Amino acid sequence: MKIVDHFIKESMCYDGSQIQPLWALDKMGIKGSSVVSWMGPMEIDPLKIIDVEDVGLEIKSDKMIHFIVEHFDCQPTNIKLCYHRQRILVMILKDELSKWGVESTRSGDDIFVGDGKLTVSIATISPTSMKIHLGVNLTSNGTPEDVETIGILETGKINESDLFKIVKKVSQSYINEIKSIETDISKTRSF
Repeated sequence: MKIVDHFIKESMCYDGSQIQPLWALDKMGIKGSSVVSWMGPMEIDPLKIIDVEDVGLEIKSDKMIHFIVEHFDCQPTNIKLCYHRQRILVMILKDELSKWGVESTRSGDDIFVGDGKLTVSIATISPTSMKIHLGVNLTSNGTPEDVETIGILETGKINESDLFKIVKKVSQSYINEIKSIETDISKTRSF
């Protein structure tokens, strides 16, 4: 399975529209499964939040790393498989941060450094694809006042010049993990 890895150099606000199916095709001409990443703010209209438990809440940040993953390899689409892949992506990020000296804990699809929430994430499906958004705070600036947050630049372990390396490593590690699973499936006998 081919998965395109694409980094957008320009800053862009994650507003929730990027989780819509075929966004990478519509905006960048990327056909097929992809991992698209960029850095920029996040501000989601509270009425357009996908997670029903979060409807009406503020979900925002002044500066984040964003990953949008889209898969077309499962028809009909499967929300459970999508959530499994979301957890794989989050665990890969946690592992990568550990290599940079950032000690963190994971609860479901959230990563914490101490008591500070570092990430936001959602998984969803459409009739044609499975989508994942993972946002990583760079700083706690602009995050909701009622949530204790932290950014990876506030850990004292990572510099701004390191961010692109981390983004590319997480994207490539995710792609390699999915390909490895496909390879394992293709060489396993069933009885």
